[in-house]
Amino acid sequence: QVHLVESGGGLVQPGGSLRLSCAASGSIFSLSFMGWYRQAPGKQRELVATISSVSSGTTTNYADSVKGRFSISRDNAKNKVYLQMNRLRPEDTAVYYCRLATPTFQSWGQGTQVTVSS
Repeated sequence: QVHLVESGGGLVQPGGSLRLSCAASGSIFSLSFMGWYRQAPGKQRELVATISSVSSGTTTNYADSVKGRFSISRDNAKNKVYLQMNRLRPEDTAVYYCRLATPTFQSWGQGTQVTVSS
């Protein structure tokens, strides 16, 4: 079984920064596809960023709304994935969720609240 725990959320002013962390249990983290998703009040959950390892390095993908502002990274030795969020805007306000996936199963964290407001 794999358990995910997010942290790092909070209240920040527009233009500010936050770094989210996701700690995973289990022994298959290094082989897993990881992603960050978010869900704003009254909205459907949406993809924010993904990261995966390939033989030539690491590949990442970002939603257009966060491209150039957010950066996803992972530390396989620590079983952690991060989301660095810069130049935050009020529309970034949402609960952010960490997701781990393999070809056979997926696991979700409980989420961490990010609020961008003056």
